[in-house]
Amino acid sequence: MMSFVQRNLHIPDKEKLKEHLHKYSIGSDAVIYAIRCVIGFLIGYSIYTTFPQYELFWMMLSIILVISPVAKDSKKLAIERSKANLIGSLVALLCYLVHSNSIFVIIAGILVSIFLCYLFNLMTVTRTAIVALLIILVDGSRIFSWQTAVERFVFVAFGCLTGLLVTISTSWLINFLRRRTNLPEENL
Repeated sequence: MMSFVQRNLHIPDKEKLKEHLHKYSIGSDAVIYAIRCVIGFLIGYSIYTTFPQYELFWMMLSIILVISPVAKDSKKLAIERSKANLIGSLVALLCYLVHSNSIFVIIAGILVSIFLCYLFNLMTVTRTAIVALLIILVDGSRIFSWQTAVERFVFVAFGCLTGLLVTISTSWLINFLRRRTNLPEENL
């Protein structure tokens, strides 16, 4: 015989509860992406405010560019985006040596970045390489110099590394929590 509470209060079974937990928490790509972006931003912003004399905005941008919104293959994608970012940054440094403010050199840099991404089988993240190239070569807010180009390269690389570390460390934490709640683990 069912009690009044059992008859009138709908308590979902364990499978439904697990499904909701998976869908709306550590199983949700949106929640995982939001957590990673907030962590990455907080790391980048704390460094940005600690060293205001440097253009660390580019590092924060690179952190967010590297973090993947889809949990599936997030580590692989973060690594590929980091490689693409470094390709774009290196090409930008080479373009700077030629003549940084020439539109033809920038176009050549875009084409070389695309070719290198194709060569290294990184076509799905070519856009990231082009963004890194443009970050380094195009900015009218201050006088551009060799030092600025190198600084931006370093900051973009550091941002890529930070984004990758955020992705890997949160994957470990998410998989630990998923094991504790009997949810499927994220592919690393």
